[in-house]
Amino acid sequence: MDYHIIPVTAFAQNCSLIWCAETQQAAIVDPGGDAEKIKQAVAEQGVTVTQILLTHGHLDHVGAAAELAAHYAVKIIGPQKRDAFWLDGLPAQSRMFGLAECAPLAPDRWLEEGETVEVGQIRLDVLHCPGHTPGHIVFFDAVGRLLVSGDVIFNGGVGRSDFPQGDHQALIDSIRDKLLPLGDDVTFIPGHGPMSTLGHERVSNPFLQ
Repeated sequence: MDYHIIPVTAFAQNCSLIWCAETQQAAIVDPGGDAEKIKQAVAEQGVTVTQILLTHGHLDHVGAAAELAAHYAVKIIGPQKRDAFWLDGLPAQSRMFGLAECAPLAPDRWLEEGETVEVGQIRLDVLHCPGHTPGHIVFFDAVGRLLVSGDVIFNGGVGRSDFPQGDHQALIDSIRDKLLPLGDDVTFIPGHGPMSTLGHERVSNPFLQ
């Protein structure tokens, strides 16, 4: 799976453009804002967007989803349905963070643990990893050994759990029980900051020691 990371919003959120090299079909993961910047990146890569994927319902990960779905005439897929209250509350999130008004959002399809999403010939496994938000999911390309982890785990850190319905122990359990068993060789694209590997985080991340 090929990818291109597009930092967006004042929170430097990693929007990921991922695509299948054989078919050039692509997905936009977590388009948090700056829709024009994302459109430009898509055009530069010359790929065809077939879907928008969401890891969770926070504004900085979904802010441009509706606009891009309309622009490319594609569906919004994910997160898990327990994040519905975050998507329903996007106007309040906008006011909280002092950002442009974002209307409530309902995805075309919720995702559950064990389901898969296909991007061209790439198969992404869906893992439900609550803690940062209750409906947070991640996308794993088992063949390419690449994980799109949203705000579950970072290079040297983990996601915040002080938001409504956040749960720090659930977050750590998600990492230990769902992510680390995927293998030390797995590279992950986090929701913010630089990439890392699960092996590096397993031995060095202070939250996992």
